Amino acid sequence: MRASRELGCLVLVRNPRGDVLLVDPDYMDGLILPGGAAGPNEPPHLAAARHLREETGLTLRLTDVLAVDFTPADRYLERLGLVFDGGTVTTTRLAVPPQHRSGLLGARFVPTPELPDVMAPAQAARVAEALANRSLPLLLHGQRSG
Repeated sequence: MRASRELGCLVLVRNPRGDVLLVDPDYMDGLILPGGAAGPNEPPHLAAARHLREETGLTLRLTDVLAVDFTPADRYLERLGLVFDGGTVTTTRLAVPPQHRSGLLGARFVPTPELPDVMAPAQAARVAEALANRSLPLLLHGQRSG
């Protein structure tokens, strides 16, 4: 039997001060990057953009990957997470759907020095690596996406 895997599609968005946009899910402790799993045959950049729009109201074109994070199966599925570069946004208006529909308690920009205080260690490490890296293009069948 093959192991079950999930492709996580996350987005790193910053404001002009360099603060990182995080969402607060009601199903886990700590804040996380916006995003979620790709559906069957859903291109990862489109899945990331869909989740970002659904969770925050932001509509962004995503073409570059900042980090790839493999998480072995433990109590969850084995996961491969792609962190997309959402760039810098100037808006302060976020449209988080009601908790009963989204499972989110809210969303906010967090200063980078505070990330380890509000995120689980693995989540904060993922964001730190993504912030430190240059982006790589996402390729679909050998061609740049978008």
